[in-house]
Amino acid sequence: MTHSATMPPRTPLEMHVQDLSRAPARRKTAASTARPTAWRVALFVPALIGTGVLMFGIYSLLAGMGMTWLEWALLMMIGATFVWVTLSVSTVGVAVAGLLARENADTRPPMNVAPVDVALLIPIYNEVPWDVFGNAAAMLDDLAARSGPHRFTLFVLSDTRDADIATQELRAYQRLRDTASFAVHYRRRPTNTDKKVGNIHDWVTGWGAAYEAMLVLDADSLMSGRAIERLASELSADPDAGLIQTFPMLIGAESLFARLQQFSNVAYGWLLAEGLALWSSAEGNYWGHNAIIRTRAFAESAGLPHLTSRGRDDLILSHDFVEAGLLRRAGWRVRFLPRVTGSFEETPGTLIDYTLRDRRWCRGNLQHLRLLHTKGLHPVSRFHLFHGAVSYLLSPAWFILLVIWALLGKDAETNVIRYFNEANPFFPDWPPAMSHIDSAVFLIIMYAMLLTPKIAAAAIIAASPSATRVFGGHRAFFSAFIIEVLLSIAYAPIMMIQQTKAVLRAVFTRSEPWSPQRRDTQHYPLATLVKFHWIETLTGLMLTTGLLAGLISLWLLPIALSLLLAVPLSALSALNIARCAPRSLALHSPYTLREPAIVKRAIAARARVKANLEINVPAE
Repeated sequence: MTHSATMPPRTPLEMHVQDLSRAPARRKTAASTARPTAWRVALFVPALIGTGVLMFGIYSLLAGMGMTWLEWALLMMIGATFVWVTLSVSTVGVAVAGLLARENADTRPPMNVAPVDVALLIPIYNEVPWDVFGNAAAMLDDLAARSGPHRFTLFVLSDTRDADIATQELRAYQRLRDTASFAVHYRRRPTNTDKKVGNIHDWVTGWGAAYEAMLVLDADSLMSGRAIERLASELSADPDAGLIQTFPMLIGAESLFARLQQFSNVAYGWLLAEGLALWSSAEGNYWGHNAIIRTRAFAESAGLPHLTSRGRDDLILSHDFVEAGLLRRAGWRVRFLPRVTGSFEETPGTLIDYTLRDRRWCRGNLQHLRLLHTKGLHPVSRFHLFHGAVSYLLSPAWFILLVIWALLGKDAETNVIRYFNEANPFFPDWPPAMSHIDSAVFLIIMYAMLLTPKIAAAAIIAASPSATRVFGGHRAFFSAFIIEVLLSIAYAPIMMIQQTKAVLRAVFTRSEPWSPQRRDTQHYPLATLVKFHWIETLTGLMLTTGLLAGLISLWLLPIALSLLLAVPLSALSALNIARCAPRSLALHSPYTLREPAIVKRAIAARARVKANLEINVPAE
């Protein structure tokens, strides 16, 4: 079957490659009713003051005994890392203040909007066909049941290289085309030039002119008809909106590691999302999926050039952050609506799968440092780019801080450490302590700062009987909270080492091998686990030896144990607790206890598509 038979007539739309060295003419927008300045002051000022106070206090204690170069290095590393902890706390503070002031992170759904032609785009690369087309069928059925004002067309944009998978894709497309209530199209590119960026570019320049908006989905994305309609209505009602991003919630988690991520996403993520929506305002960000984009705005403002340096021609990898910044640079609003329910995605099932995905994200986010000089970017857009890079650079920073702290000698007063990051429970935050001083006060401050976001979100849920009820009750919620905190502590040092490795790979190698994200849980053999985690195991062995010899402070004991047990902890991450764990230990959250209707619809649709593909019918 030729592409002319699976795609509509071409309606080309020119895609303008942007000049990053020159700011474009900025379009005029209507006056905004948002008040982001006050929220941004509330975010950054307390974080900077808190970091300054901590550094001054530590310096005052250290200076009295004379500052060595190692202690100066320690002080600088403390400041560079602690400020990001305080920013997370400030984000929670902004969210709580907004809730108390009844500030809405997004407005009520607009009414009586003009109909919009929306293209639902699903770019895929060697994905499981029945999962992709099953989700697509569920979304289209849910949309058809709503009978909303907007017009939708589905495009499955394949970059699949595997011929057998491509054959299954075509058969699944034919089935969906014949049964769906909306027009469905399929296109497979002969070459996957520029990966996902090139895939979307190919669609925009080939068919984009016929659609006012495109809703970009990932292979594992799932959105209810209500959520899709809401995004289309928001874009229709706001002529200055170039992109509107939802807050995808995690579904489909069965393994221990996936359940940890899902519980954190549902229990804590909502509060951070509220704060982010308030202070980012019209300068929001884009996460590459589950977002609606004004097609012409994207074509005119967000065409990405290749980066050239030292004779190298590099594709911009983490393109979503950059595209959001370019849209805002041209005068389009980039909005974040965290209260749009019904937006979902899946997550890696094991520590190894999570790490492999993280390596690709690391390389792309570090590339953002080369884009900070882009002319005309809004300061908040620059901050998003910088923060994306820092989120990975902090891991080697924590590692350096760990080494310096160990070199300074044993601190008899400090023998316990707690660490984790509230936005990502597998992103390590290590409380600093100093040799030869009583650091108890500073450790208490650090513990409080690190725990505040999680405690704040958990306290709000615990204070609401209706909220705890959807988590299975107070006892179930409290048990899940404790387990999540303890296991996050256990996995954090391992992720610190893995992210440090990812940074080094990004700096010293040209490319990262790419393969589709594994979303099913796979139990890796022992040899694979040992090969993957030998550096953590060796580091843990060295720390343990130093502890036993009395050369290293006792506060490193939890870190040493986590690293020493990296292999069994990684194996444990694949445990299917959805099936084998008691209900009280299964890390339940609202979406595991009561699956949303669209999720049930998708599961059933996946099964139907899979059964159909297992019948050996040749493609047309």
